[in-house]
Amino acid sequence: MAVSKDMEILIVDDYATMRRIMKNLLVQLGFKNVSEATDGGDAINKLRIKAAGLVISDWNMEPMTGLQLLKEIRADAKLKEVPFIMVTAESKTDNVVAAKAAGVNNYIVKPFNAETLKTKMQSVIGAFD
Repeated sequence: MAVSKDMEILIVDDYATMRRIMKNLLVQLGFKNVSEATDGGDAINKLRIKAAGLVISDWNMEPMTGLQLLKEIRADAKLKEVPFIMVTAESKTDNVVAAKAAGVNNYIVKPFNAETLKTKMQSVIGAFD
């Protein structure tokens, strides 16, 4: 079953430029409902108002990191099933292990392109064209 491109996707990154790049990649892939959060706290507040179909979050943010956000989401009964992709500039094994332990669905190392994003998203949410 194909995923609807109308699903809500929440991008979480403290750098406006990175949020814009991510949003542009998602638009290239055909997704229209892309919202943004500036950090983990902002994201959790937005998700509690309106749950997203997918969260794509940066790891390194202040004051709440992507890993802390992931743990908050997984601990919340209403949000724990939301698919979560972690984005980071670091490919340290410890980070991957920590993210997996916290319940991440997939992991993307920067820099990446639309094709990489599409492949990672398809492994998490299923097929879309």
